[in-house]
Amino acid sequence: MHRLSDDELDQQKITRFLDPSHPLCRSDVIWILDWIKKKVAADKPSMLGLSQPLLWKSYCRFAEASMLLIHCQRFSYDETDRLRTLLAEAVSSIRSS
Repeated sequence: MHRLSDDELDQQKITRFLDPSHPLCRSDVIWILDWIKKKVAADKPSMLGLSQPLLWKSYCRFAEASMLLIHCQRFSYDETDRLRTLLAEAVSSIRSS
């Protein structure tokens, strides 16, 4: 039986969390934000090759999602949808690197 790598497990989690049918909770959002932080802080050569506008866009999405998390104790449907969109946009450039 093939054991999944940590990266594969992370990708499965992200896919599940970003799926609109998955009920998004604070711990999911925190996990994704932490994953983004770790990937960017790792200084992977592939990350260093990202264009400055793409990095800036990802950072803005990361920051906006973080602020939503800080200011909302419970997420409305619209806030959950907005959070999921922000996280998906922040993750997309990192996943493709």
